[in-house]
Amino acid sequence: MHATDRSRDRRPLVIGLTGGIASGKTTVADLFAGHGVPVLDTDVIAREVVAPGTQGLQKVRAAFGDAILEPDGSLNRAALRQRIFEDPDARRQLEAIVHPLVFDALDRGLRTAGGPYQIHVIPLLVETGLQNRIDRVLVIDCVREVQLARLLARDADGREQAERILDAQVDRETRLAAADDVLDNAGPAERLGPLVARLHEFYQTLARSSDRAAPGIRLP
Repeated sequence: MHATDRSRDRRPLVIGLTGGIASGKTTVADLFAGHGVPVLDTDVIAREVVAPGTQGLQKVRAAFGDAILEPDGSLNRAALRQRIFEDPDARRQLEAIVHPLVFDALDRGLRTAGGPYQIHVIPLLVETGLQNRIDRVLVIDCVREVQLARLLARDADGREQAERILDAQVDRETRLAAADDVLDNAGPAERLGPLVARLHEFYQTLARSSDRAAPGIRLP
């Protein structure tokens, strides 16, 4: 168990869902949502906290200037992504603005979304050392070759760019070492439904238990 004292105050059990790019995190999260599980996705939240009219967008504009805005005043994500890709200091500056806003939203969701357990989708959970915010780490895993194929089919501009995207993330072994539970998603999407159903039953039982610690499981 990673988060402190959550088992004593009976807040929802928090499952941190993570995995590399193109591993299938969104598909798995949607399947959990289909069981009525509250799902909080940090990628979605990160977009919301810098939406037009938010203090988050005002802070980003103050830090990076009008060059990262669209003509309508919304955030030009491509321009900002290019800026932080080229400048590590700019990336850290952006993280210092956005991360606290995202964490506040996660904390509000923990208090208000309810449920015996919640799924918090945090793609960079391992990279950013956020395990202390959750109770269990669920890694959606697949081999690099499958990730590459999915990236090339989805949105990467060629194999070289796809390789660079994967190289920029923490390696698979490090991510698996941080996992409590692992869902292997190297196969077809249709096999995921029954596997997520098994995890759902497991997490429900764990959330009701007086001792929320349990050995990790690996599926399939």
